[in-house]
Amino acid sequence: FCYIEEIDGASKNYCDRSSTQYPCSPGKGYFGRGPLQLSWNYNYGAAGKSIGFDGLNAPETVANDVVISFKASLWFWMTNVHSVMGQGFGATIRAINGALECNGKNTAQMQARVGYYKAF
Repeated sequence: FCYIEEIDGASKNYCDRSSTQYPCSPGKGYFGRGPLQLSWNYNYGAAGKSIGFDGLNAPETVANDVVISFKASLWFWMTNVHSVMGQGFGATIRAINGALECNGKNTAQMQARVGYYKAF
């Protein structure tokens, strides 16, 4: 809940070109925005379709419209994380950042997240 937009997010390329249902729009960035840092074109597209904004052509709406920002975060939580939250912290990491932090990937980042959780 500290940042509306991912730090240095504009330099990141979160465009999954294999997503034919939610293709990237030229010149648009799908970096983390909102309370839960919604990322990737397929999440922006699906969230937009579900809650009623053009996530692919106007992803910046998640940072600029407080209602859409929280709706997008709640959408992500309810569709991706809610069903596993009773399985423990590791299951929520997998649901949120599994492709980036699980199965031996980015172990330092994953360990830092566990450390933050334990400190909190």
